[in-house]
Amino acid sequence: MDYGETTTDDGALPVLYADAQIAVVNKPAGVMAHDSKLARGETDFVADRLRAQFGKPIFLIHRLDRATSGCLLVAFDRDSASTLGKVLMSREVEKDYLAVCRGWPESDFIVDHAIDGGPGKPEKKPALTRFVRLATGELPLPSGEFETSRYALLRCQPETGRFRQIRRHLKHAFHHLIGDTSHGDGRHNRNFRMQGVHRMLLHAVRLAFPHPLTGERIDVVAPLDAEFLKAYALFGWEGDLR
Repeated sequence: MDYGETTTDDGALPVLYADAQIAVVNKPAGVMAHDSKLARGETDFVADRLRAQFGKPIFLIHRLDRATSGCLLVAFDRDSASTLGKVLMSREVEKDYLAVCRGWPESDFIVDHAIDGGPGKPEKKPALTRFVRLATGELPLPSGEFETSRYALLRCQPETGRFRQIRRHLKHAFHHLIGDTSHGDGRHNRNFRMQGVHRMLLHAVRLAFPHPLTGERIDVVAPLDAEFLKAYALFGWEGDLR
């Protein structure tokens, strides 16, 4: 079952689904989900916004990078949070992301490449992401010996949840994520900034999971923001590309 976006006029995060136990919100790009060692003195966090917005404690069930937008799942009580945490471990949750990358990759491909857990966690663990190419486009900007620069829209489905997994797997595949200042390609990032697109082009577009109380399958889709849609417009991508 699909749920549409509920918009607000007071700066609150758009609510895609909510009931007494859980909520899914559309996290904006550029805001950290919660305080951590990566915060660098920041004081604006999604978790704090949601506590104020819902007026009760919230438990983040998973994380999205600061620069990533889209579906973020939270619970309002410890029992629901615990149940959903176990569901994540059992991989009953479906997570679809949209990404714009450099180059034209194969129509579908898998990256099975172990990665570490980020700063202070050097141990590498298995990580697998499935990719499907949804659309391609070109910009009239030179790239090496070529007269144009090629890009593609991908659907990404991570089967594991490692630190910056999609971003690092795209780098490993030499199809760097556009706008990624840590693992991307600076030249291609500049191409998009020249076109007015300044965000990292990774969006958690869909989240599907069993409800922790009823077991009903919840299937939520998060609309793209205006700047991500600018990238679509550059290449004439239209319709429900996800």
